[in-house]
Amino acid sequence: MRKWCSCGSEMKIRLSTVIYSGRVEIDNVPIYSCPACNRSEVFPEVKPDLTGLIGKLGAKPPRQSFSFSEWSEWADLLLQAGMDGKEPDAREVERLVEERVNALLDLHLLAQSLGDVGWQEELRSRLSQITRRTPNT
Repeated sequence: MRKWCSCGSEMKIRLSTVIYSGRVEIDNVPIYSCPACNRSEVFPEVKPDLTGLIGKLGAKPPRQSFSFSEWSEWADLLLQAGMDGKEPDAREVERLVEERVNALLDLHLLAQSLGDVGWQEELRSRLSQITRRTPNT
Protein backbone atom coordinates (compact mmCIF):
# COMPACT_ATOMS: atom_id res chain seq x y z
CA MET A 1 0.00 0.00 0.00
CA ARG A 2 2.98 2.25 -0.59
CA LYS A 3 2.78 5.38 -2.67
CA TRP A 4 5.48 7.90 -3.42
CA CYS A 5 4.83 11.63 -3.48
CA SER A 6 6.08 13.83 -6.29
CA CYS A 7 8.48 15.37 -3.73
CA GLY A 8 10.12 11.94 -3.31
CA SER A 9 8.81 11.08 0.16
CA GLU A 10 6.69 8.07 0.97
CA MET A 11 3.03 8.93 1.45
CA LYS A 12 1.11 7.43 4.36
CA ILE A 13 -2.45 6.24 4.21
CA ARG A 14 -4.87 7.60 6.78
CA LEU A 15 -8.54 8.27 7.26
CA SER A 16 -9.56 11.89 6.94
CA THR A 17 -12.63 14.10 6.87
CA VAL A 18 -13.61 15.58 3.52
CA ILE A 19 -15.83 18.65 3.51
CA TYR A 20 -18.07 18.93 0.48
CA SER A 21 -19.71 22.20 -0.51
CA GLY A 22 -18.94 23.66 2.92
CA ARG A 23 -21.96 21.80 4.29
CA VAL A 24 -21.27 18.07 4.33
CA GLU A 25 -18.64 16.35 6.48
CA ILE A 26 -17.66 12.95 5.15
CA ASP A 27 -15.60 11.18 7.81
CA ASN A 28 -13.24 8.23 7.36
CA VAL A 29 -12.26 8.90 3.74
CA PRO A 30 -9.02 7.03 2.97
CA ILE A 31 -6.33 9.36 1.68
CA TYR A 32 -2.62 9.26 1.00
CA SER A 33 -0.80 12.04 2.83
CA CYS A 34 2.80 13.19 2.47
CA PRO A 35 4.46 14.09 5.79
CA ALA A 36 7.18 16.10 4.00
CA CYS A 37 5.15 18.48 1.81
CA ASN A 38 1.61 17.96 3.17
CA ARG A 39 0.25 16.93 -0.25
CA SER A 40 -2.71 14.59 -0.05
CA GLU A 41 -4.88 12.63 -2.46
CA VAL A 42 -7.85 10.33 -2.17
CA PHE A 43 -7.05 6.61 -2.06
CA PRO A 44 -7.52 5.53 -5.72
CA GLU A 45 -9.77 2.57 -4.92
CA VAL A 46 -12.41 4.81 -3.31
CA LYS A 47 -12.40 7.71 -5.81
CA PRO A 48 -15.33 6.32 -7.86
CA ASP A 49 -17.36 5.74 -4.70
CA LEU A 50 -16.61 9.21 -3.32
CA THR A 51 -17.45 10.97 -6.58
CA GLY A 52 -20.63 8.89 -6.87
CA LEU A 53 -21.65 9.87 -3.35
CA ILE A 54 -20.92 13.54 -3.99
CA GLY A 55 -22.98 13.33 -7.18
CA LYS A 56 -25.92 11.97 -5.16
CA LEU A 57 -25.61 14.83 -2.67
CA GLY A 58 -26.15 17.41 -5.41
CA ALA A 59 -24.89 20.95 -5.76
CA LYS A 60 -26.61 22.36 -2.65
CA PRO A 61 -26.85 19.61 -0.05
CA PRO A 62 -28.29 20.18 3.41
CA ARG A 63 -25.90 20.28 6.37
CA GLN A 64 -25.02 16.76 7.35
CA SER A 65 -22.23 14.52 8.54
CA PHE A 66 -21.67 10.83 8.02
CA SER A 67 -19.03 8.14 7.84
CA PHE A 68 -17.76 7.16 4.40
CA SER A 69 -17.27 3.65 5.79
CA GLU A 70 -21.06 3.25 5.46
CA TRP A 71 -20.73 3.81 1.68
CA SER A 72 -17.38 2.27 0.87
CA GLU A 73 -16.16 -1.26 1.53
CA TRP A 74 -12.54 -0.04 1.32
CA ALA A 75 -13.12 2.73 3.86
CA ASP A 76 -14.76 0.24 6.21
CA LEU A 77 -11.93 -2.28 5.85
CA LEU A 78 -9.23 0.38 6.37
CA LEU A 79 -11.11 1.68 9.41
CA GLN A 80 -11.12 -1.84 10.85
CA ALA A 81 -7.43 -2.37 10.03
CA GLY A 82 -6.20 0.95 11.41
CA MET A 83 -8.38 1.64 14.41
CA ASP A 84 -5.36 2.39 16.60
CA GLY A 85 -4.52 5.48 14.54
CA LYS A 86 -1.45 3.99 12.86
CA GLU A 87 -1.12 3.23 9.18
CA PRO A 88 -2.85 -0.09 8.49
CA ASP A 89 -0.65 -3.13 7.95
CA ALA A 90 -0.94 -4.38 4.35
CA ARG A 91 -1.15 -8.02 5.47
CA GLU A 92 -3.96 -7.20 7.87
CA VAL A 93 -5.83 -5.36 5.12
CA GLU A 94 -5.43 -8.36 2.78
CA ARG A 95 -6.77 -10.67 5.49
CA LEU A 96 -9.77 -8.40 6.07
CA VAL A 97 -10.39 -8.14 2.31
CA GLU A 98 -10.40 -11.94 1.98
CA GLU A 99 -12.80 -12.32 4.93
CA ARG A 100 -15.13 -9.64 3.58
CA VAL A 101 -15.17 -11.10 0.06
CA ASN A 102 -16.06 -14.51 1.50
CA ALA A 103 -18.82 -13.00 3.65
CA LEU A 104 -20.26 -11.06 0.69
CA LEU A 105 -20.17 -14.18 -1.49
CA ASP A 106 -22.02 -16.14 1.20
CA LEU A 107 -24.62 -13.39 1.45
CA HIS A 108 -24.94 -13.34 -2.33
CA LEU A 109 -25.70 -17.07 -2.33
CA LEU A 110 -28.37 -16.46 0.30
CA ALA A 111 -29.87 -13.56 -1.66
CA GLN A 112 -29.83 -15.72 -4.79
CA SER A 113 -31.60 -18.60 -3.02
CA LEU A 114 -34.24 -16.14 -1.78
CA GLY A 115 -34.63 -14.66 -5.26
CA ASP A 116 -33.90 -11.16 -3.92
CA VAL A 117 -32.58 -9.45 -7.06
CA GLY A 118 -32.12 -6.04 -5.40
CA TRP A 119 -30.02 -7.50 -2.60
CA GLN A 120 -27.95 -9.46 -5.13
CA GLU A 121 -27.21 -6.23 -7.04
CA GLU A 122 -26.20 -4.43 -3.84
CA LEU A 123 -23.87 -7.29 -2.90
CA ARG A 124 -22.31 -7.36 -6.39
CA SER A 125 -21.72 -3.61 -6.09
CA ARG A 126 -20.02 -4.06 -2.72
CA LEU A 127 -17.89 -6.88 -4.12
CA SER A 128 -16.83 -4.73 -7.06
CA GLN A 129 -15.71 -1.99 -4.64
CA ILE A 130 -13.19 -4.19 -2.86
CA THR A 131 -12.04 -6.10 -5.91
CA ARG A 132 -11.25 -2.84 -7.72
CA ARG A 133 -7.49 -2.53 -7.38
CA THR A 134 -4.77 -0.22 -8.59
CA PRO A 135 -1.12 -1.22 -9.10
CA ASN A 136 -0.16 0.51 -5.81
CA THR A 137 -1.97 -2.01 -3.60
